[in-house]
Amino acid sequence: MNWDWEKLTEQKRRQGSPIPDPGRFGEDLGKKLSSFKGRLPGGPKLVLLVVVLLWAASGIYIVEPDEAGVVQRFGAYAYSTGPGPHYHLPFPLETVKTPKVSQVRRVEIGFRSMAGRDGGTLQSRPVPEESLMLTGDENIVDAQFIVQYQIGNPVDYLFKVDHPDETVKSAAEAAMREVMGDAKIDSVLTSGKLKVQTDAKKLLQEMLNRYDSGVEVLAVQLQDVHPPREVVDAFKDVASAREDKSRLINEADAYANDILPKARGRAAAILNEATAYREQTIRRAKGGADRFSALRTEYDKAKDVTRERLYIEAMENLFANPDLEKIVLGNDAARQAVPYLPLTQLAPAAPETAAARPEAAKADPAKPKGGRP
Repeated sequence: MNWDWEKLTEQKRRQGSPIPDPGRFGEDLGKKLSSFKGRLPGGPKLVLLVVVLLWAASGIYIVEPDEAGVVQRFGAYAYSTGPGPHYHLPFPLETVKTPKVSQVRRVEIGFRSMAGRDGGTLQSRPVPEESLMLTGDENIVDAQFIVQYQIGNPVDYLFKVDHPDETVKSAAEAAMREVMGDAKIDSVLTSGKLKVQTDAKKLLQEMLNRYDSGVEVLAVQLQDVHPPREVVDAFKDVASAREDKSRLINEADAYANDILPKARGRAAAILNEATAYREQTIRRAKGGADRFSALRTEYDKAKDVTRERLYIEAMENLFANPDLEKIVLGNDAARQAVPYLPLTQLAPAAPETAAARPEAAKADPAKPKGGRP
């Protein structure tokens, strides 16, 4: 200020203007203010009244729908208010804080989000001292996660814990490390992520409740979980081998599920065919035995008639068979003809003729071997 006054004095001296006196300037300003107060209607009392009214009006405040009003009297908690306009005793008697109770807050552990060079794309910067954790099977895992929470009790949030947001971050890191210490790395990297998130959220809420922090945890979400970068290639090889193992097991199960029902069906079909053949053979044998017994009874009653009937039935069956080639010769022609046996033609029909011969033999057990009796 001295330098400015000296500079102003030098400038006035150069211009030839009279140099103002600082003391004189203050006296002139005081006289002007006094004359101004004198011209006001009511004088100093009105000024004091206006100041008092403005001080009293400073106690009016509005709480937004997503906020909660917390009034402090001489620095201590007095009462809470809801959304809408309210009034508290002016400062320094009472003050009010309006934290946003419905706002979802977020804390990042193991990484930090930051805007990219283009200003829109978010990029993450890893924080290894927070993300590196030890699992229950003594492996190191790099776990990055976020915690979403909101204010559940604004009074506890404001007065029970210093720096509540930092408290949530530290408690979340401790809870995740404890959960990771009870888990195995295979489960953490594959199918156990949901269980890790659920257990970490439950443990974190219990810790914050013991602190009376007034914080309600909404979610704990794992963003990226992977082995340390130094051994990530080896873990990828192990994961690939496990995937190949699972794929081969699935292919083997699919082949087994395809071939076993077919084999069971084929075995059941063979068993049914064998059972049917057995029943057919047994019934045929029983029928043949019963027929033979019946024929034996009739033969004993009338031997000549029974023998003649059996011979006629055999000839009838023989001549009624269209697949059998028949040559009829008289007695004289049969004596003069040279016997000829067409083996090439009889070979395919051998099973049928062989099957027919036992029936013919059974049909006439008492028939002599030389032809018709």
